Amino acid sequence: MNLTFPEAEAPDDEAREIGRKLFAGQTEFLKGVVAMSGMPPADRIEVCFAGRSNVGKSSLINALTGRKGLARASNTPGRTQEINFFTVGEAHYLVDLPGYGFANAPLAVVQKWQKLLKSYLSGRPTLRRVFVLIDARHGAKAVDEEIMGLLDKSAVTFQVVMTKTDKVSKAELAKSLEITRASLAKHPAAFPEIVLTSSEKSDGIETLRAIIATID
Repeated sequence: MNLTFPEAEAPDDEAREIGRKLFAGQTEFLKGVVAMSGMPPADRIEVCFAGRSNVGKSSLINALTGRKGLARASNTPGRTQEINFFTVGEAHYLVDLPGYGFANAPLAVVQKWQKLLKSYLSGRPTLRRVFVLIDARHGAKAVDEEIMGLLDKSAVTFQVVMTKTDKVSKAELAKSLEITRASLAKHPAAFPEIVLTSSEKSDGIETLRAIIATID
């Protein structure tokens, strides 16, 4: 019996090298965007990262690019309200979406962010995939279901990346995966593989690099 939403396998040598070369090149912060009018030209392949606050998004981006201070982590959930664009080599944008789950953010701020997010997801023709980050200590939660539903409506393929896998036991990870797979089964836009990562241990980083580098 085939497992629904299996773990992504390690890349072969060719894909691994393509991923290494992409992220060994120059990676720079381009700009932070607060309105669609400020978006950079849609002239290259684009992937973005979404996740609830404190899921480890900045740490993962820094691990992928090999630059510790590229994406700035914040201890204040919902503080960063910009869509941050990074150039990766000559042909890719890596996009960091604001952390969702605004426990302390004013309603007007939340509504403005949600409007911008919806416009971005439905209006970027070069957006190839959204990586939805899920904390391995918890599995998918209701707030993750909301972003997955929005991605379904926007017809944007998304792939789940489990973060902080070094923080859980094998049994705890299995439980989180079970919860997450049950959630993903409801979403037609979900890509049928899950990537397991640890930014601290570099687990899964080569796999994710190769996936990003080989997306058409």
